[in-house]
Amino acid sequence: MTDLLADRPADPTRLADFATAHVQALAGALAEFGPAAGIATDWGTRLAGALSAGARLLVTGNGGSAAQAQHFSAEIVGRYGPDRAPFSAVALHTEPSALTAILNDYGVEEVFARQVQAHGRPGDVCVLMSTSGRSPNVLAAARRARECGLRTWAMTGPLPNPLGDAVEEVLPVRAASTATVQELHLLALHLVCEAMDAELARRAVGEVPPWPGT
Repeated sequence: MTDLLADRPADPTRLADFATAHVQALAGALAEFGPAAGIATDWGTRLAGALSAGARLLVTGNGGSAAQAQHFSAEIVGRYGPDRAPFSAVALHTEPSALTAILNDYGVEEVFARQVQAHGRPGDVCVLMSTSGRSPNVLAAARRARECGLRTWAMTGPLPNPLGDAVEEVLPVRAASTATVQELHLLALHLVCEAMDAELARRAVGEVPPWPGT
């Protein structure tokens, strides 16, 4: 791709304008993030119980959302805060041989759905990430997850969107920019992890009864 700015000197004032606009957009979306923060905290609390009872987390997305999904699975298998036992989490886009085999044999819409069917079990949690809420392969994974008895949660941009309609629970971010949505999705993931750690700590000292499952 030709760099259209390569033959012109940078305009510091204009670059500062870009930065200011980006930060202002993020601040505006953050000011409306309260309901999403509540959803993230609730998810983290429930995820602690589900994973402690042997459930698995399946998570995926495309592009930047794929990177964030992989970040999420790493926090679950590794740790976010205090040391704790590892839990099972699979980012469905991270096994290239399976991904490309499914793509070649079944088409792009099946690349995540077939893995959900292979790895998911009733009671597992499937978290699907899409800023637009319209990615066909993510939508197919949501539908397959529900067919297989998994709990389906999604992080999206503004509602309404097809993914929000396809899952049981949705955490939407009200922002016009894909970048801003992704930035607040990362915040939401960290809030999920913080709430999960807090719930695991409460369970460790016997403040709550064992997870009954749903």
